[in-house]
Amino acid sequence: MSAFSEAALERKLSELSNSQQSVQTLSLWLIHHRKHSGLIVTVWERELRKAKPNRKLTFLYLANDVIQNSKRKGPEFTKDFAPVIVEAFKHVSSESDESCKKHLGRVLSIWEERAVYENDVLEQLRQALYGDRKARKRTFEQIKVDENNCSAQSSPSDPPQTTDLIRALQELENAASGDAAVHQRIASLPVEVQDVSLLDRITDKESGEQLSKMVDDACMVLADYNGRLAAEIDDRKQLTRMLSDFLRCQKEVLAEKEHKLEAAVTPA
Repeated sequence: MSAFSEAALERKLSELSNSQQSVQTLSLWLIHHRKHSGLIVTVWERELRKAKPNRKLTFLYLANDVIQNSKRKGPEFTKDFAPVIVEAFKHVSSESDESCKKHLGRVLSIWEERAVYENDVLEQLRQALYGDRKARKRTFEQIKVDENNCSAQSSPSDPPQTTDLIRALQELENAASGDAAVHQRIASLPVEVQDVSLLDRITDKESGEQLSKMVDDACMVLADYNGRLAAEIDDRKQLTRMLSDFLRCQKEVLAEKEHKLEAAVTPA
């Protein structure tokens, strides 16, 4: 891991791309330097506001990755992001199109499901993203459209859209359990960090420091992988619920159409 400095952080943020690998790599670096979390969040917010509109969402993806994967090491980032995250949501939402806002909604949904923040913060985030739209009454025409798509009166929750299902499935294509590169990296860890009997080989301070560095590097790799696996488990649980709701909705639609067909062919 390279040394931390404000200049180094600014450079890495300027090089951040929307790819999963770019976000996770920088997230891991930030978590490694979590003792600077206060400064990291300050620089993150400053660079977020300076970023071009098409890059702002990536900054929130980064914050999401850091907040979730750092919780096992300590609460620093969760606490330091809390005072700025609502205004960051407002800022990104105000400069985003509807597609981007849907992605923001996905991040917020994950935080709600995993109770990342207290309810008051989550409510402020919902307000920042949706305003009063969620409380606004739907028109009769909108209700009829919903009823035509799925029998909402008999369903406990709104079914997911097909595009949401496809996106969730695509996201799992790059999940940790299928990351062959990381599997190979873990399998290739030095034998010195796997076999405690080799501690006898330490004969001086230099060899001890060298082994300590290897162990620290190995721990970072494993901690990152474990964090990604935990996130993948949550994503798979969410996908299971989405598929269950979608299947229930389709069964209701099928039953309704079969009923209409039967009524149409039955003689009066």
